[in-house]
Amino acid sequence: MSASPLCIPQSDDNSGGIHRMKPAVTDIARRYHSAVASNNDSSERRRSARHGHVHEGQNAVAPNQEDVHLHCESNHAARNKERHIFEGMVGSSLPLRRTLEQVMTVAPTDATVLIQGETGTGKELIARAVHNLSPRRDRQYVRFNCAAIPLGLLESELFGHERGAFTGAVARKIGRFELANKGTLFLDEIGDIPLELQPKLLRVLQEQEFERLGSTQTLKVDVRVVAATSRDLPRMVSAREFRSDLYYRINVFPLRVPALRERIDDIPLLVNHFVDLYAKRMDKTVSVVPAEAVAAMLDYSWPGNVRELQNFIERAVILSPGSSLRPPLEDLSQVNQAAETTNLTGQPAPQTLLEAEREHIIQALAATNWIIGGPKGAGARLGLARTTLIAKMHRLGISRAQA
Repeated sequence: MSASPLCIPQSDDNSGGIHRMKPAVTDIARRYHSAVASNNDSSERRRSARHGHVHEGQNAVAPNQEDVHLHCESNHAARNKERHIFEGMVGSSLPLRRTLEQVMTVAPTDATVLIQGETGTGKELIARAVHNLSPRRDRQYVRFNCAAIPLGLLESELFGHERGAFTGAVARKIGRFELANKGTLFLDEIGDIPLELQPKLLRVLQEQEFERLGSTQTLKVDVRVVAATSRDLPRMVSAREFRSDLYYRINVFPLRVPALRERIDDIPLLVNHFVDLYAKRMDKTVSVVPAEAVAAMLDYSWPGNVRELQNFIERAVILSPGSSLRPPLEDLSQVNQAAETTNLTGQPAPQTLLEAEREHIIQALAATNWIIGGPKGAGARLGLARTTLIAKMHRLGISRAQA
């Protein structure tokens, strides 16, 4: 089974609920569970990591300051079954657990699922989990990346074609919807489906029927569709770049995959997972991660999410001559310095979601000369109704005088 970048909670009676971790790493993860439970924001959690504070009840406990020792344990049958359902997932943070709870809620149904999240967060793994937990688990799981196929071939790839339907069609081709009959079809990057093809996609989602290119025969299928995108579909709908009826049809049950910066308490678990993975591949023995390396990785924002962390650890294992991991921390420092540069308004980059939302609204207002309504106003630019935008401005304390 190929390695995946997203991870799921894996319990172990002998490891305090965190699989393959000795106490040093358990302390780090436990510190962040406490931070989540007390509703602290991510900046406070990073600051706690840097200063070595563990909050248990009202007492502050200093964690083990020694280097983190990685430890592997034998797999059990229950864990193997869990891994089959949530393939390759490692982690136990509250945001991830909430997403997985939603997966377990919707999976037994036939509802269409729309998975949203930044690139590198592991949306395909969530799609596989929906399939693995569904009554269709023993049927076909077909993956299709809508952004990877040229426009001229997209319709044929999805719906198939008959021989002679177009130049080069020398034989009948079965499309992805037929291949996924009775199973699950995962449409990755559905936001890249061109407008002219969206009505046919809408029809097959609503009616479960379609025709191959060059055919007049209507084919019936029974397909559960799971879609994913890293794009802002509501904004695309407002800009008439995506059909509203198709958006409402695929948005039956939205699932959001949290970015890595929202679940930083999973970073030690992920580091352990990827170090073990790449050390085995390269026939190396890497058993220690220096404490300063762990602190640096906890402090970094990971704009590329878990995929970026995975690639970083692979590079670190390559560069490590002995049993201690030697990650190129200067790479993280360079990216952090770039992230701290000023944004378009000349202010420091926002650190929280509320700050980011406030900054985004101010930028839109400035670009429209503080016109709120109308087709050229900030509301239209943001994909918001005029009244909704005004309410957000009041809630966030935005006024032209203050800006």
